[in-house]
Amino acid sequence: MKKKRVPRLKSDKQAEEFLSQDLSELDFSQFKPARFEFEKKDEQINMRVPGAMLAALKAKARARGIPYTRLIRETLERAIHETKA
Repeated sequence: MKKKRVPRLKSDKQAEEFLSQDLSELDFSQFKPARFEFEKKDEQINMRVPGAMLAALKAKARARGIPYTRLIRETLERAIHETKA
């Protein structure tokens, strides 16, 4: 039997209707892990980078399906944690 895929839900109402049905036949292989950012972002930085670097950052972020600013934060966090070891 073919597993059901999750449709694109465009409203809370659609999501509620979808979740109210039997989901036992749902194909969970289509899901990707999501990382949530809980820490408050209360500081701001401004920096200049070459246009090619920004374009590469945006392309890499787009391929991962995340905002490019989140990719920059993740990269900074990784660099900080690597140096602590």
